[in-house]
Amino acid sequence: MEFQGDAVEQPLPRLNWRAMTAADLDAVADIAVIGFPDHFEGRDCFGNRLRLNASGCFVLADADDRPRGYLVAYPWRAEAAPALNVLIEAIPADASVMYLHDLALHPDVRGGGWTRTMVERLADQARDAGWPALALVAVNDAAPFWERRGFAVVESPALTAKLASYGPDARYMVRDLTA
Repeated sequence: MEFQGDAVEQPLPRLNWRAMTAADLDAVADIAVIGFPDHFEGRDCFGNRLRLNASGCFVLADADDRPRGYLVAYPWRAEAAPALNVLIEAIPADASVMYLHDLALHPDVRGGGWTRTMVERLADQARDAGWPALALVAVNDAAPFWERRGFAVVESPALTAKLASYGPDARYMVRDLTA
């Protein structure tokens, strides 16, 4: 029988941010394809980042412990971004910021405020480790999303050239952690 009348509000799923493990990589890669269809990065790329900086890799898991989102961050050079879907041999010795490589949620769990708590957790963790800033490349017209989380666009001709492979809407953004 079809319900006719007011829509019944569905409860928000029970979700929890936890450390990413190698067992999560298939799900992370699947979520990445949904969130960033024009910026492909495969399972190997996420595994590479997990091996390089496990303390900056998290998944948003549901009640059955299935990943429904993820965040990947690692130390990197200021005003630079690694090429898409390229394996990194090591964290650069001259890294000067915590680079938020990726944050994505499955469409079924978007809109619940899950990203805000994790971005703040990452900012606290980076600040406590002595990093002066978080940096990222916003794609898919996401600059306003990141501005609401304390990031500001950094414009320069050199950055514009470096971000060409990320698409015309790519913006390099920084959040100062020293204030």
